[in-house]
Amino acid sequence: MSKSDPRTVAFELLVSVLHEKRPFDDALASHRRLKGMPPRDRALARLLAATVLRRLPELDAMIAPLLNKPLRGQARIVQNLLRLGAAQFVFLDTPAHAVVSTTVAAAQSSGQRAYKGLINAVLRRLTSETITPAANPAKMNVPDWLWKSWADAYGAETAMAIAEAHLRESALDITVESDPEAWAEKLEAELLPTGSLRRAAGGDIRALPGFDDGAWWIQDAAAALPVALLNPSPGQTIVDMCAAPGGKTAQLAAAGANVHAVDISEKRMKQVKDNLWRLRLKAQRTVADAANGCPRHRLMRCCWTHPAREPARSAATRTLPG
Repeated sequence: MSKSDPRTVAFELLVSVLHEKRPFDDALASHRRLKGMPPRDRALARLLAATVLRRLPELDAMIAPLLNKPLRGQARIVQNLLRLGAAQFVFLDTPAHAVVSTTVAAAQSSGQRAYKGLINAVLRRLTSETITPAANPAKMNVPDWLWKSWADAYGAETAMAIAEAHLRESALDITVESDPEAWAEKLEAELLPTGSLRRAAGGDIRALPGFDDGAWWIQDAAAALPVALLNPSPGQTIVDMCAAPGGKTAQLAAAGANVHAVDISEKRMKQVKDNLWRLRLKAQRTVADAANGCPRHRLMRCCWTHPAREPARSAATRTLPG
């Protein structure tokens, strides 16, 4: 098994999120091999990692009785391989022999060969024994502090509905630049009352009609509401704070606004640049800490992101590198 195998990549994503404390979206965006993988493998790697993160307490409760003692120190990283194996068997209906063999192979390719025997023994036991389902998996997979916050704010019944929704792969919400009715048909999506489109989860986003043409972008339907309510006018100057990954910036630019996108993260700002390039939209980008103010001269630094729509530059503006 190579280092570009989906299970090896999923393991690396889990290490990045759970041990290096990086947001899942950042881990996905920055993984060096993920973008070059075939669409099916890329989707599987993401599904595996997301399933583990979504069911983490439940998976750990299944694995703990199968260990002679808790994994400590550097060995804790191996827990992620056990989680991946358990998630495949319990939640993704992968056959037992495939769970064991592919997870052991992932241990080899990810530099954890010293633990191949442990992984083999634990997963063989897991796949051969009867697993008792959790009494309340929805609540079990929500941190106590978060559950209390939901219950206090919305009541126990609504809190449970939210927790149950978190166990499912979220739908894919899309914002289109124009003609949402036609794109709803082309993308086999539901047209929401707010104007966003909603598709069922799954599949390769890049293979959908209109992706390469920049006709639409991924954006949560709720996240699209502020710009819709603002109803920007062409030529209006608007600063989009905490702009990455760029959904609102794209909405504003598509409406003809003069947009200043500001974000504290250089890496996340690159997402804004890449997304705007695909969409053939322009915006000025500034990497800055908004909490400490954004100097006027920094907001005036321009990066027109697509030559097809690039206006003439004045001597007062210059292009950001990259």
